[in-house]
Amino acid sequence: MDKKIKHLEMIQEIIKRMASNSFLLKGWSITLVAAIFALAAKDSNQKFFLITYIPLIIFWMLDTYYLQQERRYRNLYDKVRNLEDEEIDFSMKITSDLLSDKTTYVKCFLSISECIFYLPTVILVGIVISFI
Repeated sequence: MDKKIKHLEMIQEIIKRMASNSFLLKGWSITLVAAIFALAAKDSNQKFFLITYIPLIIFWMLDTYYLQQERRYRNLYDKVRNLEDEEIDFSMKITSDLLSDKTTYVKCFLSISECIFYLPTVILVGIVISFI
């Protein structure tokens, strides 16, 4: 039982790290959008606002990658949780049996947690651009 608990703790640390990275990316994306808005407002140049989309899309894609990895490690956690203690090998590899429909990049990109954050930001940038 000790081996299983130790392995689950290792997996849980990776899941926490992925969630933390996702949180940091969201914070950085808002910071960069606000900074570019400030620069664009100062110079009143619409090209600066269009540049806002570049880091926003890149952060969305990177955040999606971390969500995808987090979901895969959650599947690994579930797999290890159901193993017997003598079957524990401390493997951290994401094998094909851990991949599911929920762990595809597109599903993660369009997940509620991503869309609730990034879509309003993208729409807000579009609204700001249209009023300039």
